Amino acid sequence: MLTPKGEGFAHVLIDYGPELDLYWTVFITATGEVWTFSNRDVRASKNITLGRTQVVPPVADEGPPASRAASAIARE
Repeated sequence: MLTPKGEGFAHVLIDYGPELDLYWTVFITATGEVWTFSNRDVRASKNITLGRTQVVPPVADEGPPASRAASAIARE
């Protein structure tokens, strides 16, 4: 899985219900660190067998969801 901290192995998926994001707990390959990322902040890794040959890496977190929305509006 691709994360803002680099490539990692998804270990746990947390689902708090229909009104919240899914959260992935990921072991970062390069450092061994354990991080939890919101669904919007991760991408599936490249998988040639499944035809996923190019993956756009996620961007680093821009802050809490409210500030992300404000940033998106400001960019428009």
